[in-house]
Amino acid sequence: MTNRREWIAAATAATFGALLAQSSLGSPWPAGAERRRRIVKPSRIQAGDTIGLMIPASANWDPNDVDVLLESLAALGLKGKLGKHVFDRYGYLAGRDEDRAADLNAMFRDPEVKAIHCIRGGWGSARLLPLLDFDAIAKNPKALIGYSDITALLLALHAKTGLVTFHGPNGASEWNKTNVEWLQRVLWQSETATFENPREVGELLAPVKNRTRTLRAGVARGRLLGGNLTVLTALLGSSYVPDFTGAILFLEDIDEAPYRIDRMLVQLKLAGVLDKLAGFVWGNCTDCGPGEGYGSLTIPDVLRDHIEPLGIPAYSGAMFGHITRQFTLPVGVEVELDAVRGTIRMLESAVA
Repeated sequence: MTNRREWIAAATAATFGALLAQSSLGSPWPAGAERRRRIVKPSRIQAGDTIGLMIPASANWDPNDVDVLLESLAALGLKGKLGKHVFDRYGYLAGRDEDRAADLNAMFRDPEVKAIHCIRGGWGSARLLPLLDFDAIAKNPKALIGYSDITALLLALHAKTGLVTFHGPNGASEWNKTNVEWLQRVLWQSETATFENPREVGELLAPVKNRTRTLRAGVARGRLLGGNLTVLTALLGSSYVPDFTGAILFLEDIDEAPYRIDRMLVQLKLAGVLDKLAGFVWGNCTDCGPGEGYGSLTIPDVLRDHIEPLGIPAYSGAMFGHITRQFTLPVGVEVELDAVRGTIRMLESAVA
């Protein structure tokens, strides 16, 4: 009996040890693999669909913004459905946290609503995260669209449920030809698109607008994750941040001095995020110049200090951020980054 028990114990230990060894080699169940690989695609948008419209962050003071949004959706053959608290205000917020969260939860539960478009950002989306019904969101996957402060929702929903979300124009953004085209290509037509800045010369001898710059040459593949740098760093250390292992990180910001961009990239470095990446894309940092004074670094200086030493393919100037014309980037899908061409190529569709 003793020999039999010793044999079973030894066999069990050997099997467990083999599994641990296999895990350390990266297959089939490396740490965090389930969290990284889980992905849920929302349904594509179709003519006649109802789009839920809500404000998770700062209050919208101009009702014309909502009117223009509803008319723009109608021009695309879509119907807009406003959240109950769209016109609420609590200081600088669009109503109390519980009311804004209730609007978002209700839209995920509402079978009439096929996708959700955040009207504007500002500040306040992160305040909603403990109040969201992630079980209901997981059971009713829908496209969530927005950028800037909406980054908190885009990343949290993907981290908690695997839902693909969309970093694109807010509802109150300009509904110009470029923005509409990218929304339709990614969300309507289920295209595996390649995001590449247009080369517009006009009367000039060389393109001036929308230029990209290679930070480190190469091609990389990985899950596309990111958004607003300030909002992302504010989420670090919480359960609302996805696993960045092997990811392509894209970042943008607005009205930040270079030293603050420097500080936030240091934070990503110290938190271990930058060292996990397969590739990096910097979009636009609007109104982020060095300003007056002696000895200021510039945004290119800061990117050179923090990104080039990573040794991964990286480029800057991609067409997303606080700009009038921007891509609709699917958060969570596999993409290929070409840092010399300045492109992000989707390797799969973002919607079912």
